[in-house]
Amino acid sequence: MTYSVTYSSHTGNTKELAQTINESLDNIIYYGEHDIKSLDADRIYIGFWTDKGTCDSKTIEFLKQAQNKEIFLFGTAGFGESQEYFNQIIERVKANIKDNNKIIGSFMCQGRMPQAVRDRYLKLQNDENYQKYQMLIENFDKALKHPNNKDKDNLIKAIK
Repeated sequence: MTYSVTYSSHTGNTKELAQTINESLDNIIYYGEHDIKSLDADRIYIGFWTDKGTCDSKTIEFLKQAQNKEIFLFGTAGFGESQEYFNQIIERVKANIKDNNKIIGSFMCQGRMPQAVRDRYLKLQNDENYQKYQMLIENFDKALKHPNNKDKDNLIKAIK
């Protein structure tokens, strides 16, 4: 069986996960950003970053091209610590995959966000919405540590 590891990464988080997969498998015929060449493999590991509760637009377009493949989805999201939230994202991503493909698994973890996000939260925070934005700032700070080694170990377990 041949494998491809392909991804879209906005901040480098998903690329880190893709590299972990790339280093964990043999028979990889393609590794890199989404490209039609990756569709030559029997099994494709497809990585994405979360945008508005689903995968990014580059990944949506790529997923629509896959035909008769085994697919493993992996991604990162700025908001983490909720498997239920991650599952909802995966379900939305799956909606872009043709039925003749077989989804063999998935993995998601939290990922770092750009500093501009935290700066925006600080600007929007005031007395009326202090609690809401304080929670968002705390989540941002937690996300700075992801993906970490535990996330990568869990990814390796998920693909085996």
